[in-house]
Amino acid sequence: MFDYFDIHSHLYFPDFDADRVDEIEKLKENKIAAITVGTDLQSSQKAIALADAHNNLFATVGQHPGEVTTDSKIDDISSIFEKLAENKKVVAVGECGLDYFRMDKNDTELKNIQKRIFEKHIELALKLDKPLMLHIRPQKGTMDAYHDALEILENYGGNNYGGNASVRELHRGEASVKLRGNAHFFVGDLDVLQRFLALGFTISFTGVITFTHDYDEVIRQVPLEMIMSETDAPLVAPVPYRGKRNSPLYVPEVVKKIVELRGEDFEVVRKQMVENALRVFSISS
Repeated sequence: MFDYFDIHSHLYFPDFDADRVDEIEKLKENKIAAITVGTDLQSSQKAIALADAHNNLFATVGQHPGEVTTDSKIDDISSIFEKLAENKKVVAVGECGLDYFRMDKNDTELKNIQKRIFEKHIELALKLDKPLMLHIRPQKGTMDAYHDALEILENYGGNNYGGNASVRELHRGEASVKLRGNAHFFVGDLDVLQRFLALGFTISFTGVITFTHDYDEVIRQVPLEMIMSETDAPLVAPVPYRGKRNSPLYVPEVVKKIVELRGEDFEVVRKQMVENALRVFSISS
């Protein structure tokens, strides 16, 4: 069905306005599937429109944490996003999480706002039985956002609505639902990796791995059935396309680098990463 799967891209960005249709047709020709990830209400609607129009595209709906400054988005997640997420082409809730990268480290109020909105995404994912698409970006030189996000996820327990009593009560009597998802654009360390794996979350990597060695050992340590490829297009194009607009067409370069670092058979890894995407996002092959 698909030879490659880019599990995180933004094909609705203006960067693709001039040739979006041609670009998507090239993806089809190369048997590449892509998830188009929403970052707010408007972009989530655009992502769904693209996914509805093309059988190799899928969508997510969510509120990017880096664009949050007030609690005003919480009601949207509880109502508008929920309606959007019921679409069968919406395969995950997000991108959502915590983004401390440009934040004053002492801005407790903004951190708490991000945490509350993150929790709303988690509750929506549980209610709809869909995985989370996580965006977690710590301040430079730290793992702070990862530690805070993991504490929240672990509080939900990753299973049966976890330790969150209010969520358990809300869904009392429903079939067991497992909190699950993927940590996109992973830049965490080995400890963070192990905590995500313990929750059953998968890990994905971008083209950044083609021009830095910072994540080599982490990539080697991820179980093959828990790793996926992404581009985050149009951002961070891989070698040999650095400096150009990124595209899901370049996701094979990410796969090649992962294979190189792991020292495994190319076809085995390529096929498994596609199977991982189909499994995690409940997409029929």
